[in-house]
Amino acid sequence: MSDTQVSELPSQRRLSSVLTSKAPARPAFPVVSVATLGGVTALVALVALGVLLDQTVLIPPLAASAALVFAAPALPLAQPRSVIGGQLVSAVVGFVCLAVGGSSVWTSAVAGGLAIGAMALARTPHSPAAATAVIVVVTQPSTVLFLLLLLLATAVIVGVGILAGRSGRTPRYPAYWW
Repeated sequence: MSDTQVSELPSQRRLSSVLTSKAPARPAFPVVSVATLGGVTALVALVALGVLLDQTVLIPPLAASAALVFAAPALPLAQPRSVIGGQLVSAVVGFVCLAVGGSSVWTSAVAGGLAIGAMALARTPHSPAAATAVIVVVTQPSTVLFLLLLLLATAVIVGVGILAGRSGRTPRYPAYWW
């Protein structure tokens, strides 16, 4: 067989099909623009609130929450019930684990895992929130203050998400409330 008679051998076709991208299409520029602007606005607002209150309001899991709200607003994980509820449920799990096991990497790992189950039981799945349980155990914040700031922060993210979802350039947010 010459090279001109055989364009691909069966093994090459299998390899080619495995390597072919199944990634979703790139979103339109207006969708990316609104998502980016919404994310920056929400996260900068959290920093501004932190400066005004002289408290840390922006914690890493909230940046991940914002990514879901602005880049994937139709997902169940991005809905207000999951963003607010999942973060609060996970923080409470973190505080319970902290009280029972103390602050250690072992307790933080257990807290992150238990938060997953607690969110499932509460019907508030929100993957970034498992990290909030870990942060609670590791940093040992004041319980009431942390929960109030977390509630405020998630409300800001959801609020900016609602505004972005009304832009007409992205999917409407939220898909459902509670």
